Amino acid sequence: MAKSVIEALSKLPQGAVKTITCDRGSEFANWREIEKGLKCEKYFADPYCAWQKGTNENLNGLLREFYPKGRDLTRVSPKTLEKNLALINARPKK
Repeated sequence: MAKSVIEALSKLPQGAVKTITCDRGSEFANWREIEKGLKCEKYFADPYCAWQKGTNENLNGLLREFYPKGRDLTRVSPKTLEKNLALINARPKK
């Protein structure tokens, strides 16, 4: 997970990623590697406090329009995922 996060976010302009907030799942066990690789600070949301990760929870809700809960995302092609993410990002924001 750490390598994927670093690879994806390192494509952004230098300094664009200042902090990352995630939950306490085991997928973030290598959080120090992410901090070091992206030169950012990492924070952990408190258990059962989804509002501390507002952007993440909002994006999860938007993704559910394309991918219902329980769907095996390993069966989604990267091209399809990119297309759907582009549709989400193209929506007007407040």
